Amino acid sequence: MSKKRFTEEEREKLSKNRYITKVSDKAITYADEFKQFIDQYMTGKTPREIFEAHGFDVTAIGIKRVEQSADRWKKAYDQGGIVGLSDSRKEASRRPLRRELSQNEVIAKQEARIRLLESQVDLLKKLDTKERLLVAKGMNLSKTRGIAAISTPQIRA
Repeated sequence: MSKKRFTEEEREKLSKNRYITKVSDKAITYADEFKQFIDQYMTGKTPREIFEAHGFDVTAIGIKRVEQSADRWKKAYDQGGIVGLSDSRKEASRRPLRRELSQNEVIAKQEARIRLLESQVDLLKKLDTKERLLVAKGMNLSKTRGIAAISTPQIRA
């Protein structure tokens, strides 16, 4: 994090940008929509050019902060694609709920869990079916060929 602190005037000016969701005296929270500039970055535009094109005052933000943000988002994109760019603090704060869940919320949560478990069971069934097919054909596969056969849609004998 940068050591630069924003004045009240800078915070007010920055918060008017539609690509900023929150500004404190030390930090800026960018909208997920803006973080997806990564395609422009990959085509060769510099972070400074991209920030300026989206209405940011780079001198107020600080060029170091701009470059560090771009590097951080590129790493997140390389690890998780577009999903890696989303602000995970919104969904999972890892804090326990302070209130009781309503009956409808409990039901919705359990239904989501059931759908997840059913999809996992379906995947295991497909893998088991493919394995039985290979054994029935008498294919003696090494581990690497077995993994390749499972991951490909059609099996070649």
